[in-house]
Amino acid sequence: MTAASRFVPKPPWLKVRAPGGDTYHHLKQTFRELDLHTVCEEARCPNVGECWREGTATVMLLGDVCTRGCRFCAVTTGNPRGAVDTREPEHVARAIARLDLQYVVMTMVNRDDLLDGGAEHVGRTVQRLKSLRPDILVETLVGDFSGHLSAVDTVVDARPDVFAHNVETIRRLTRTVRDVRSSYDQSLAVLERAKTRARAQGIEGQLTKSSIMVGVGETDDEVIETMRDLRGVGVDVVTIGQYLRPTPKHHEVLRFVPPETFTRYEEEALAMGFLYAASGPLVRSSYRAAEVFLRSLLRGKGGEGGDVQAELDARLDVARREAARVALELGAPASVEIPLGFGAQGAEGDPKPRASISARAPSAGLVPAASLVRR
Repeated sequence: MTAASRFVPKPPWLKVRAPGGDTYHHLKQTFRELDLHTVCEEARCPNVGECWREGTATVMLLGDVCTRGCRFCAVTTGNPRGAVDTREPEHVARAIARLDLQYVVMTMVNRDDLLDGGAEHVGRTVQRLKSLRPDILVETLVGDFSGHLSAVDTVVDARPDVFAHNVETIRRLTRTVRDVRSSYDQSLAVLERAKTRARAQGIEGQLTKSSIMVGVGETDDEVIETMRDLRGVGVDVVTIGQYLRPTPKHHEVLRFVPPETFTRYEEEALAMGFLYAASGPLVRSSYRAAEVFLRSLLRGKGGEGGDVQAELDARLDVARREAARVALELGAPASVEIPLGFGAQGAEGDPKPRASISARAPSAGLVPAASLVRR
């Protein structure tokens, strides 16, 4: 199908059930209480129900204004002029640590207005969350930092379990689809540096990951060539999904790729040596990230699967216990209000409801809650 307008009916394989289930509704309510807003919801991800049920969510750091203007992305483009909420790492870490999550993806807008592109901010958030919840798996989905590889080192050294950067599309279409400051080779260099830095620092088990969207004018052979390039720089995990046009102003959808083609992509990826490939019409870069991580580890150890569901269930049980412990240490909701999230506003421009955290004396190593209140 060519020139598929946003308003042309989508094929049946792109239709999903509305999200639901006890875990989904519990997390949704808790996110609102903590004023923590997820990319899963704001991007209207079709897989939000699946991911939340397995205890996975994605949060955005460093605000909601991106310094780049990619033609596929609905995030607001602008110049934040160096504005950074320095309290965000503590806010976000505390909020996530209290949730029944076993895997969190920390993504970010591009911040070309910052000297390090926001790398130190992301690194601090990872380290703070890991100090509160050592059990939680953390993926950092970051930009290319304008090719400054020292910024890549900063994120890798914070020891996320997965370092992710999306190449997004094939080489030929990069200048058409992505911002002019992004480049195909620069993305490959970032991913290669992450792998070599982890090895140099003796960080064992850290995976690298990238994502490709299809339906913007590429051929199947070009998708396979891109996978080969990613594998060539040591990428462990690749995800491939259908591009869907967010608004008529964005890049058009030029084809709806059928499920059998995604199956071929997956087979090709595994044959190349990727530890795992998630390929399907509704797959997004963080699709079922906890399951992908565990399957990748098992394959890397020579296994083909094992009882992944049992392991996921066991990790979710641990996550619930650890979340309850952290909530107890931070204190039950009381009178001190801490709005979590950077620059969050309601539909009419009013501040969204604020989450409450107790003002009582915190545990050792925690910043007093009262010192984090935004005036």
